[in-house]
Amino acid sequence: MAAMRKTKSFLMLVGRVMNEAVSFIVFSVLDLVDFILCFVYKVADFFIEAEWKPCYCSSSKESITGSGKILVSEQGESKIVCLSSTKLQLEEISDTLYTRPSLLSEVSKLSMKVIKKGTVRSTFTVNSTIVEMLQGKIGGQHLHPIPRWSDCDCKFCTSWTSNCKETLFVKTDGPRVISEYKGQEDVLFIHGFISSSAFWTETLFPNFSSAAKSSFRLFAIDLLGFGRSPKPTDSMYTLREHLEMIERSVLEPNKVNSFHIVAHSLGCIIALALAVKYPSSIKSLTLLAPPYYPIPKGEQATQYVMRRVAPRRVWPAIAFGASIACWYEHISRTICLLICKNHRFVEFLTKLVTRNRIRTFLLEGFFCHTHNAAWHTLHNIICGTAGKMEKYLDAVRDNLKCDVNVFHGKDDELIPVECSYSVQSKIPRARVMVIEKKDHITVVVGRQKAFARELEEIWRNSSSG
Repeated sequence: MAAMRKTKSFLMLVGRVMNEAVSFIVFSVLDLVDFILCFVYKVADFFIEAEWKPCYCSSSKESITGSGKILVSEQGESKIVCLSSTKLQLEEISDTLYTRPSLLSEVSKLSMKVIKKGTVRSTFTVNSTIVEMLQGKIGGQHLHPIPRWSDCDCKFCTSWTSNCKETLFVKTDGPRVISEYKGQEDVLFIHGFISSSAFWTETLFPNFSSAAKSSFRLFAIDLLGFGRSPKPTDSMYTLREHLEMIERSVLEPNKVNSFHIVAHSLGCIIALALAVKYPSSIKSLTLLAPPYYPIPKGEQATQYVMRRVAPRRVWPAIAFGASIACWYEHISRTICLLICKNHRFVEFLTKLVTRNRIRTFLLEGFFCHTHNAAWHTLHNIICGTAGKMEKYLDAVRDNLKCDVNVFHGKDDELIPVECSYSVQSKIPRARVMVIEKKDHITVVVGRQKAFARELEEIWRNSSSG
């Protein structure tokens, strides 16, 4: 037995060393490829769209202010000043958008200027002159409906352009009229990164009992930038923007005063922010694979979480994919150009190869987004809120009385099970359920009937309590 343990330990060590070595080579090559693609896309954008498009490789200030916004820095925290016709708003952005250390950037010094601890300090100041100059340009601006040349322009992906209300796509099930005398309640479903409302409507909605559908009004949304929801090209996809769109699309028009929340992965961050904003309205909070990483002392929160979510490793495969999406602005745009823009062909090919034996709703969620939406949402929500997560969880623990339930697949290679236990350490009353032989997706898909029953029990217990 001792010899077997030593052999296993030796093989694991060899595997880690090989993974490190191969990863170093692969990502060094990818650094160079992304650097070259930067120039390729600048030329392509100029010839196709008649203007140079700024990116985060050259200057964070240029790429952000190029969209009609101002970048300011105060005490080491970067923020965006967004001007509307009535007020001046600060939107917090993640420094990981423009600070992603790589071998190429360190050697060539061609990346943007980095000051202490990876923080950019801008010389922009907000004064009356700037406000007067920008008011006519930004005041009352609407979501930009024109897709870029590298984005898909099919009817499905651009269906939001015909919606003059500029609201999220919302799939509703259950009773249409809420009567407070019958105890009917609302449930909001929030999907994860590069997904859509179909993650819920194609799995859970058909499996809820008739009693649940008569007692609960179910709202599944496509987040801003995903599925059939608006995909504005000038949006920074900050947490504030995501929250305001949910309020405008679900809470306000449907007169939702109290509700349950079910959220997956990235959606858990938005769910916690909603819970903190509406502490007296939350009936229950159900989180699936929440990406909460406690920040060690001395670490910069955004950079630490980026390294945990996207570790620049070729194995496991899902970590490699996350690293591509998070570290490489132009390679990820190329993937969107090749796959997302041609998603109809890819879906057809998938059905042909599998003889139509698999449902393609997950592919629809994966393909139907723009690079701008995915890039900014990934950085500004997952990485950008890293320093806030602890405060959110403390607020849920101290200010909310609702039940908190956490589900996690034991085989989840994207977000480790330790994240859910870390949530429980912050909220002792949270109930953590680790599902054997399930991963980041199959924690729902494949066990939708069982999970539907579990949710119904959670809602009933919360209502009776």
